[in-house]
Amino acid sequence: MLVCSRMELYATVVCEVMAETAASKDYDALTSFLGDYGCFQILMMVLLSLSAVPPGYMGVLAVFVADTPGYRCRAPPLNSTLNDSGSSSSATTPGPDSCSRYRLSCNGTGVSNDTETCAHGWDYSTDVYINTIVTEWDLVCDNAWKVPMSTSLFFLGFLAGCAGNGHASDRFGRKKVFFLTTILHALTALLQAASVNWIMFAILNLLRGYSQNYSVSHILGSELLGKSSRVTFCLIGHCIGYAVGYAMLPLLAYFIRSWRMLQVASAIPSLLLLPLWWVIPESPRWLLHQGHVEEAEHVIRNAAKINKISAPDVIFNSEDCLEFKKVKGENQRKYSYMDFMHIPNLRNTVIVGFFLCVSVNIVFYGMSLNTSNLTGNIYLNCFTSAVIEIVAYVANWPLIKWFPRPTVICCTMMFSGVMLMFIQLVPEGIHFKALPFLILGLFSIVAAASSMLLPDTRNSKLPDLISQTRPIRSCCSQKESGNETTMV
Repeated sequence: MLVCSRMELYATVVCEVMAETAASKDYDALTSFLGDYGCFQILMMVLLSLSAVPPGYMGVLAVFVADTPGYRCRAPPLNSTLNDSGSSSSATTPGPDSCSRYRLSCNGTGVSNDTETCAHGWDYSTDVYINTIVTEWDLVCDNAWKVPMSTSLFFLGFLAGCAGNGHASDRFGRKKVFFLTTILHALTALLQAASVNWIMFAILNLLRGYSQNYSVSHILGSELLGKSSRVTFCLIGHCIGYAVGYAMLPLLAYFIRSWRMLQVASAIPSLLLLPLWWVIPESPRWLLHQGHVEEAEHVIRNAAKINKISAPDVIFNSEDCLEFKKVKGENQRKYSYMDFMHIPNLRNTVIVGFFLCVSVNIVFYGMSLNTSNLTGNIYLNCFTSAVIEIVAYVANWPLIKWFPRPTVICCTMMFSGVMLMFIQLVPEGIHFKALPFLILGLFSIVAAASSMLLPDTRNSKLPDLISQTRPIRSCCSQKESGNETTMV
């Protein structure tokens, strides 16, 4: 998650434009009087960490909503005497698999080798669930592909949301996009609970994936907080909030065995976040970049008031503000995501970060969504996975502070990859399940090696300009010229 979040920050950066303003010169220094762990910072860390709870369980909701319980062909009605062709109906007995059944001879003296499809549907086990989308719409056998397809549509929407929500937050503001996606998050979950067929459910799953606002809240918190509290928020608060959401899912699913009611319950935390509109401010960095200097100062002064400290009479120098407005009016060029291709430092970092983000998500969700296939209690398996994630976040916190960050990323991902490779040591009998784990392990190992290309950002301030981005660690890296375009 750390790798993914850092990549999203870099990707978001390329779509904003600014001149050499007070914010770009040293925003952290100008707002240092606020301190790092005042009441305002702690309040923002807690609230924005809680906002990561819904994305934490929404990403793995399919583990319970779309799980396939045990099933078998349903026997024909006892009073059925004619088949579809009008001839005498033959009795049936369970077949070689759950998708077919043996046909008995007409006189009932024996079992034929002939099989037939489950024309009367399927009977499903209710030992674990009352119902799921699988039992609701018979997504088994020939329709089994619809289950992974609906999950894939969720992550397709997630991918689109990372790009679309990032661009929207650059243009309209972090706060507006964050709360709009929170509303969409709740609405899509509630509408899914009222789905009348699989197509409706799948389309809403796509929209629900788009509404995942983990990256937006991450960026908003990073821009509201100072250097020290920012690290704490990103590594502990926000990540643990996500993991807590993940841990909540099996607890909710244990007591709510119907998929429709579980969808309704999953919408409630998002709805509870909406009153925070009047508590969480807009990012002052974004306001400065848009030329709203007075509004940015108002946010800083409110933070100082909450911290019970006195703010300077002048926070942002008036000359810098006038210079910013002048350049803002003269430079109307619009930038897009493709502009980073012309800037080596940013391009290289984004490419490496994107690959790391993809690898982390493939391994993370590949393992998390597989908990329903593990032996044992599905609820306990899922909860254990979430608890291990919380422990990992806490363990990584001191490592990130003491050691170079690329080294920590490399070591943790290498460890993950090697452990997945050891799946081959599992006793024979389930060896056919090892291939997916080997592929995940390979992704993790290659990503671990790639992470060593990234510069170490430990004890560095959040960059405001593209000129402040550092080159990847390579013998052929080139330094950017001092007169390059200034973008944020």
